[in-house]
Amino acid sequence: MAETTQIVIPLYPGVTHLDFTGPHQVLCRLPGVQVVVASMGGQDIVADGLTFGALADLAKVERADVLCVPGGLGTTTAMLDEAYMGEVRRLAAGARYLTSVCTGSLILAATGRLRGKRAACHWAWRELLEPFGAIVDEGRVVRDGNVITGGGVTAGIDFALVLAAELAGEETARAIQLTLEYAPAPPFDSGRPETAAPATRKQVSMVFEGLVPQRRAAALEAARRLETA
Repeated sequence: MAETTQIVIPLYPGVTHLDFTGPHQVLCRLPGVQVVVASMGGQDIVADGLTFGALADLAKVERADVLCVPGGLGTTTAMLDEAYMGEVRRLAAGARYLTSVCTGSLILAATGRLRGKRAACHWAWRELLEPFGAIVDEGRVVRDGNVITGGGVTAGIDFALVLAAELAGEETARAIQLTLEYAPAPPFDSGRPETAAPATRKQVSMVFEGLVPQRRAAALEAARRLETA
């Protein structure tokens, strides 16, 4: 009997829950797949006011056929958490597919495995992929070899359907999409900086502005550690 394909989602404090709950909703419906959501020590993770418990201990997860790293404000700290990054690197080394959603690609990049690879990220933080040698791609879902990355937050659902088609075939992915009635029709055309009104872009940019120095410094430090490892 064929071995179950194991998808591992490594959480950390400050993760954005839709970054992993969106993909999880899709991927858990795949035949022959086990989705493991893990954290360091199996600790509960608080994400945007919701607490996720009964998690696997990341250090005890033996393998990841697919590693799926979510993003969030906690990315800044996670990139420099050597214990967490050590487990992510260990699992990435044996994975058939390396994947991420939103700023999870920064964590993936900090493993050194996105060097020379095209990758997506949340629009506000794309350029931080560059210190790791990754190639910034503005696509909503980007594939480069065995690396599949999604853009910001909600792109995780699109990403998961692409991954589902890869793992189980397009018809299965189409059926899951229909089951979930995933037919997005947003009331406003402001989901991308290219289409959002100037006032909306300014409002959101002001929110991110205060986060830029710390996150940029973390990315540069993580890239430096990678070079000296």
